[in-house]
Amino acid sequence: MIRTDSSISDAMPRSEAIKVVKEYEKNGINAYIVSEDEGNRLKENGNKFNTPKWS
Repeated sequence: MIRTDSSISDAMPRSEAIKVVKEYEKNGINAYIVSEDEGNRLKENGNKFNTPKWS
């Protein structure tokens, strides 16, 4: 699943998700690949997403 600032996609194969995220990046849209479980949790909890922080 792909999570953007405004939406969460339906489940899709990982390879497809990577292609979609790369296209979003080209268009200046922040997008993250999340597991199906995490995507469903986000949908149920009002899309409250903790942005990953890389150290």
